[in-house]
Amino acid sequence: MADKAGVGTLEEQAQQRQAKLKALREKKSDQKSGTDEGKKPKLKFRSYNPQTEELKEKKLPKGRPENVEPQIQEQLEAAKTTDLGDINLANLAPKKVDWDLKRDIAKKLVKLERRTQRAIVELICERLQGEEEKEGDLESAVATTDREQLPDDDSD
Repeated sequence: MADKAGVGTLEEQAQQRQAKLKALREKKSDQKSGTDEGKKPKLKFRSYNPQTEELKEKKLPKGRPENVEPQIQEQLEAAKTTDLGDINLANLAPKKVDWDLKRDIAKKLVKLERRTQRAIVELICERLQGEEEKEGDLESAVATTDREQLPDDDSD
């Protein structure tokens, strides 16, 4: 019986979904019909040559290019009047070629500078400790050599 109850509820849900879909389709068709009455797309044939007489009326006339010669003449005259000697090319170029690279890595350089300073301090500390150990080693080496030499001198 559990199967029959599950099937019944599934059928009811399917019917509800179908009803919702039908309502949505009707609503959509109502909206389309309302917009179709008010607005119909205008046909404009630019490159297509229609066969029927009805559509030939909607064909756009061939376009004619505008006369651009006066505009070109104005631009050429304006270009002639500007003196290239007045323009300093050094002002146009950046003062340093790699300014953008330096700008992009500035933050990374700050970190590296701190790490470098720490490494230098550590190296100096290690060197100083090494020298202290060497001094201690030298003193003990001198003391041992003196001891070794003393008995030799006594025996002679």
